[in-house]
Amino acid sequence: MMTQINDRDMISMKLLHYFITKKNYNPIIVQGVENEIWLENLEEEYKVVRIVNNYIHNDEQMDFDIFKTKRMVKKIKRKTFTFSIKALNILTDVGDNVDRDREFSMVDVVYAKDEEELLNNKIVKEKLSDLASNMKYSEEGFQLFLKITEEINSKNRRESIETDRIFEPKKIIVNYVILGLLTLIFLISFLFNLDEYLISRFGVSGPLIRLGDYFRLLTGAFIHVDIIHLVFNGYALYVIGNQIENFYGKKKFIIIYLISALTGSLLSICMLNTFSNGASGAIFGLLGSLLYFGFHYRVYFGSVILNKVLPVIIINLIIGFMIGGINNFSHIGGLIGGFLVSMALGINSKDKTSDRVNGTILTVIYIAFLVYLGIFIKV
Repeated sequence: MMTQINDRDMISMKLLHYFITKKNYNPIIVQGVENEIWLENLEEEYKVVRIVNNYIHNDEQMDFDIFKTKRMVKKIKRKTFTFSIKALNILTDVGDNVDRDREFSMVDVVYAKDEEELLNNKIVKEKLSDLASNMKYSEEGFQLFLKITEEINSKNRRESIETDRIFEPKKIIVNYVILGLLTLIFLISFLFNLDEYLISRFGVSGPLIRLGDYFRLLTGAFIHVDIIHLVFNGYALYVIGNQIENFYGKKKFIIIYLISALTGSLLSICMLNTFSNGASGAIFGLLGSLLYFGFHYRVYFGSVILNKVLPVIIINLIIGFMIGGINNFSHIGGLIGGFLVSMALGINSKDKTSDRVNGTILTVIYIAFLVYLGIFIKV
């Protein structure tokens, strides 16, 4: 026997359908709550939406409800590496003793005892102007419930498949080829005592690049004449490169690696006239690429970025400035270049076309600025 679906539950289902299928919000699992639905979309003005069916009797209960919302929003901010989050509370069961004219910092409140009150709300009219048209359905009752449920589940299945495709382990080829090439060049240099020759002929050198040896901007990133240098860079490349190739794919990985190596070398010659070599500029570019990826998947990846990736970058840069013989300018140049070219290449199903266009423009401007400064201005 089918149970009757009350008006409050139907409003909640319609709102859930609207935010998930029309606004691309995703459910958040919040432990210890009942009769509440939490949704997030970090690209929207309201990054967190909370649909609440609990009864709120008076202003004291309202204050506690807002307190709970703010406390959870702070946790979401830390997890998603987001500096500012505006939340929207939609309350479907509020007593007459609650002052509906009160405003709260960080949280906007919409009262929705029925569809009329919901759609006449000032916030809904200004911020969710298309909600009214998306609350209309030809189906009613249990048929409407089934339709909404199936569309929500279908959308969630598509996103789950896409997420699984991004994160599932793939066969790594390009990164191993680069690692093999770095090792081979080192072995040739070591066995045939070609250290000085390789550096003088192929290493990054501002004066020689300005005389026309532009190939050095890339070839220098493949030369290691010290075993410790190779081991450290090789291990970092193994760990980070495998992840980037897995997340972005082989073609994008090659582009990210080469552009990062290029921009690392370019910033290096802008600031230094000495010879330099090594893959660390490209590796820092891969870290920049990982930052960009983590930004888009920060619901899953935010704590990793905040607690592991950023500290690694900061600590290595600090060490580079404190210890002589480390070309930190190459690191910084590669880091920025890797981030920007990742924006230009984009992440499947995540980036808008405008984001990729902006990323392409910024990458071109960045490279052009470094070329102008390092080749045409630097003396």
